[in-house]
Amino acid sequence: MTSRLCVGVASLALACSSRAAAADLEPIQSGLDYHSFANVEQFRVTRVGLSLRVDFRNKVLFGAAVLEVKRLDPRASELVLDTRDLDVRDVSEKASNVLGALSKSETTWVSRPFHFDKADPILGSPLVIELPPLLKKSTETIKIEYITSPSAPGLVWLTDQQTLGKHHPFLFSLSSPIGARSWIPLQDTPQVRASYSAVIYTDNDVLAVMSAKNDPKAKRNGEYSFIQSDAIPSCLIALAVGDLRFKELGPRTGVYAEKPLADEAAKEFADAEALLRAGERLFGAYRWDRFDIVVPPPSFPVAEVGDPDASFVSPSVVTGDRSRESVAAQAVAEAWSGELVSSATWRDAWIGAGLAVYMRGRILEEVYGAQRAAAERAMQLRSLREELARQDPADQVLAADFRRRDPGAASREPADEKAGLLFAQLDGKFGRERFDAFLKAYFDHFMLKSITTEQFLTYLKDNLLDRYPGIISANQVTAWVMTPGIPADAPFPASSGLESVDAARSAWLAGKVPAKKLDTRGWLTPQWTYFLDNFQGPLRKDQLADLDQAFGFTRTANAEIASGWLLLVIRNTYQPSYLRLEQYLETTGRQSLIEPLYIELMKTAAGATLAKRVYALAKPAYAARTAAALNAIVTPASETQDDE
Repeated sequence: MTSRLCVGVASLALACSSRAAAADLEPIQSGLDYHSFANVEQFRVTRVGLSLRVDFRNKVLFGAAVLEVKRLDPRASELVLDTRDLDVRDVSEKASNVLGALSKSETTWVSRPFHFDKADPILGSPLVIELPPLLKKSTETIKIEYITSPSAPGLVWLTDQQTLGKHHPFLFSLSSPIGARSWIPLQDTPQVRASYSAVIYTDNDVLAVMSAKNDPKAKRNGEYSFIQSDAIPSCLIALAVGDLRFKELGPRTGVYAEKPLADEAAKEFADAEALLRAGERLFGAYRWDRFDIVVPPPSFPVAEVGDPDASFVSPSVVTGDRSRESVAAQAVAEAWSGELVSSATWRDAWIGAGLAVYMRGRILEEVYGAQRAAAERAMQLRSLREELARQDPADQVLAADFRRRDPGAASREPADEKAGLLFAQLDGKFGRERFDAFLKAYFDHFMLKSITTEQFLTYLKDNLLDRYPGIISANQVTAWVMTPGIPADAPFPASSGLESVDAARSAWLAGKVPAKKLDTRGWLTPQWTYFLDNFQGPLRKDQLADLDQAFGFTRTANAEIASGWLLLVIRNTYQPSYLRLEQYLETTGRQSLIEPLYIELMKTAAGATLAKRVYALAKPAYAARTAAALNAIVTPASETQDDE
């Protein structure tokens, strides 16, 4: 790993600011996290202890973080942590750490000088803590008392009216990729893995859960304790607080959701235990305590986020037809690829993401059969080439360069699917038996570690490519990783399995059969979204009315189908569904579902007026990253410049 030379306050500011300024000129350094100020070559946080009060009224967390820090360089006298908009009230060190201290008391603390260096609009502010020099390496304990900002990008606060239950407020965290620093002062880089414990204080009528072993029988008493004994990256520290109800799914699995959705969510994810067992058969022992699914309110901005012990899944995935098992399978896969083995920097995230995409398909095949898995994969890949082509060539590279950019702002789903194709090709070329053995050995070798692209490629070469020579060369793999586009021999499925959907759409468009006579038996959410997404050209009002009367699209509670329908509504100015459109935009936070709707609205003057009005109402419930993306859509650059 490349050494980081941020020694001393002046050199820290110079090195870390010049690092970004020179990003376009210097070759990227493997293992160097350009999105963290932390001086990880001098200090390493090994454990985090949190004691935090949830203040829904003021939308803040306040309390303390106690960090156990290993001093790697005895001469280093400044510990640098990542923060964003934190109000730090005090920093102290356990007295027994201080050189020459007589007291060994666990409760005696000595204040330490601290200050913030210059803030960066993406990275936040480095917190510099002055420590006395020591004569040898040591482990020290630092306590930081602080209050978060109401606008912390790593936290989403919802009023009771913004939840499904309408009776209690809700809080959920978004630590990945660099949001943890906005609610915990720490080394916010995935190359640093630390265990953590937490005591979360809340109102008595809400429940707290974290990415740790949660007690399904926990009583609502306003005080919840958690322990994550395995070392994990800061981006995997997760918290949700609200009127959550637990439903058991299996011996190690369950779902937490708001009361109005709890039963439906339990039905939707009923196969969680089966998916987990399939993952174990394929990839080795499951090394976390439990696999629970947390379903936050509709403001949750993505389909799912995998976290140890408790993965967060959007309520938009609860479709009622159990057709989105692929999302749960993705979360299971991430328990190995992304959690057990993590990326060292955000440039390296393609490894975990791509492997999880590939493993998702394998888990689906194991539980539901090869035909179902192949159909799922075909639907996910049907427009991948076009999606990649719309992106900047630099973002089509798997090991992409995110310097001077927020790694959470770039859409990486097409690249993740491309990486999944790479691993599918390795499976096909080397044979499943060989590739499965490679994967199990890989997870054992790098267990609870964070790795770089170069480390992975070296391990792949030594343990698969060179072991079975003449099949795929290291240069071919490097071309997948380091060049835009998709190689010509990528293993795309031969058929989408959606011919019957295409035939039904064509027959209806030709006027051969009314909508209510179409044979849609057996169609699940993926088939319906494919049906809606592939209409070419304008539709008449009577045609849209025919579809709506036959299938109830305007009234559907299925968020994914509703998104496809409302896109047609906007394109064809179908006024009978506009009230539903406004309600949908105000109550749905999953970015991939609502962003296309805002983009389409902004193409006309009347649509732009509606988009801006609804966005102003809905913005408080959107996650910060979603609001930023939508603000760029509804507020064109020309308007921003005029305002300035």
